[in-house]
Amino acid sequence: MTRRHVWKGVSLAVGFVAVACGGSKPEASAPESGEAAPASDSAETSDAPAETAETAGAAGEKAASSGVPTSCANKKGGTCVPPKAFVQKLCAANFPGVALYLFANSSPWVRAYSRGKTKAWNASGGASDNSSFLEFDEEVLVLVERKADLGGMQVSGAGASYDALRWDGSCVTLSSEEVTLDKPPSPKSAKVEWRFLDDNVQEALRKEEAVNTAYLARRKECGGASSGEVSLKCVKADQKLSDAIVAYLRGGGKLPEPTKLP
Repeated sequence: MTRRHVWKGVSLAVGFVAVACGGSKPEASAPESGEAAPASDSAETSDAPAETAETAGAAGEKAASSGVPTSCANKKGGTCVPPKAFVQKLCAANFPGVALYLFANSSPWVRAYSRGKTKAWNASGGASDNSSFLEFDEEVLVLVERKADLGGMQVSGAGASYDALRWDGSCVTLSSEEVTLDKPPSPKSAKVEWRFLDDNVQEALRKEEAVNTAYLARRKECGGASSGEVSLKCVKADQKLSDAIVAYLRGGGKLPEPTKLP
């Protein structure tokens, strides 16, 4: 055998070994069936569910701490009122959509009725319509009851006072002499202003035929006007729309929880 043939054979052998070694590397790095994934991949996979669970827990906690209350804050009897913290936020501004939700016929809150024309004012310092009056037999919801503490003394004319919610979403303070818990034959309500209601509340109300008919009539008479000088027909149509909303809820109508909450 010549030297040339020897070197050629050696070169072929070395090339074969190199190819064999090079081809074995991907097979060694790929995990076998049932084999655990590399540590870095495993760590990334385990982190994702942990973050998802934490996020879900936070969302659940937020959902549980918000919303409109549906049960009495005082569990030991007495006047059924919403939680104090909720009432403070409710009366600090004006939430007409929440007012309608609370006034729904199925709600547990105590109703009271004005004994006469009474100035609308809020002793708690929150939002109220101080320029208006409650009409005789106007319906309100009791939010806070304050019993007179006379130290065992009996004083004529001294009694409890209430913070109450009107149908228009404003809060008022009334003495026990100004209201009664006895329902009159035809209770009145403060006017519900359509333009201040949440979009989802308006949408739900318009599904009720009587409300939608009143809404269309008001739009025809008032056009885009919502304040300032309007025609007498517009004023009457506006009141009829409010009356239709109140009648719907007093008749057992349901509303979704409004989007704007205290």
